Amino acid sequence: MSASDRPAQYVSFFLAGEEYAIDILRAREIVEYDVLTRIPMAPPGVRGVRNLRGRVIPVLDLAYKLGLPRAEPTRWTCILMVEVELDGEPSLLGMMIDAVSDVIDLSPADIEPPPPFGARARLDYLAGLGKVGEKIVLLLDIDRILSPEELLAATPLLPESVPSRNHAP
Repeated sequence: MSASDRPAQYVSFFLAGEEYAIDILRAREIVEYDVLTRIPMAPPGVRGVRNLRGRVIPVLDLAYKLGLPRAEPTRWTCILMVEVELDGEPSLLGMMIDAVSDVIDLSPADIEPPPPFGARARLDYLAGLGKVGEKIVLLLDIDRILSPEELLAATPLLPESVPSRNHAP
């Protein structure tokens, strides 16, 4: 079996009733949702910052970033800490998720490209669709979602969020 045929592990979680997953190698830890400190003038996709063992970690509202309905935290809400590269340095960011689900193994044969329709999240944020038994898990492209350009925007780019040019001032 070549390295490209080996199964990869993903951590799956729920957002707005859908199951998503990211490559487990990008996940650092899952922490309990706790009090976040809002940052004045932060983009709406940034929920705030959190103190994690003495480090200040920004926390994004992943549902909002994906263009999904925002949810208020529940007892199952948690923060998935992921490592990204910002300004050439590895950085830790938190993503607020509704609930953690499972660790799943997917071989390349279990992954299909995202369809051009039907997903509630932005298609350019999807790396593919993972087939896990009878269910489908949406695989997120964490490098795209958390790219420096996307983090600066920190807002969903949905057609309904673009102001119409037909409105009179």
